[in-house]
Amino acid sequence: MSTGSPLRPTIRSQVERVAADLVEAARTIPASTLHEAAGRIGALPHAIQPVAPGFRLCGPACTVHGPGGDNLWLHRAIYVAQPGDVLVVSVSGAVEYGYWGDIMTTAARQQRLGGLVIDGCVRDGAEIAMAGFPVFARGLAMRGTGKDFGATGWINHPLLMGETTVAPGDLVVGDGDGVVVLPLELARAIIDAAHARETKEADVLRRIAAGERTVDIYNLN
Repeated sequence: MSTGSPLRPTIRSQVERVAADLVEAARTIPASTLHEAAGRIGALPHAIQPVAPGFRLCGPACTVHGPGGDNLWLHRAIYVAQPGDVLVVSVSGAVEYGYWGDIMTTAARQQRLGGLVIDGCVRDGAEIAMAGFPVFARGLAMRGTGKDFGATGWINHPLLMGETTVAPGDLVVGDGDGVVVLPLELARAIIDAAHARETKEADVLRRIAAGERTVDIYNLN
């Protein structure tokens, strides 16, 4: 169930989100483990990386699709998103702009958002790192953006990022390995499978530490 804004019909202010208990359950699971447990789906382009070491995010997706070289829809999305939401932003392929900086970081922290994932660049990297607000981007770029009030953008509509379709409310998890997006309706089963995978991997590590060989454990001879 979603409700659009009567003034801006491309904005959906109310969407179904992944359950809070699943977000908490996924917080400590590595993104790569979730990707594997999901059947190797949901990985966003590998170029999207944390702006600062140690950044990690986990939360429901608030999707944003704006015109290239324009960050007006990102500003609007900060105030459409709910606390804990992760902004997942497509910039229409125009990556060589700094769409986000310290001012928007401060605004997003004030709204208690969960982070930013953008298929483009940001700026003010040192300030973002100091603020501790998790931003995942293609890199840093100083080139400024515009704000075209006549251009159309979308908030909380499905978007394509790399080979992955991201729907509003999907579970987004990012860490040093990159970002994975898990479909809302599959999140619980994937998290359960990820926990089982972690238990199995812990046993494999124990066996290797005890002297067994990987080629024997995995029957690779």
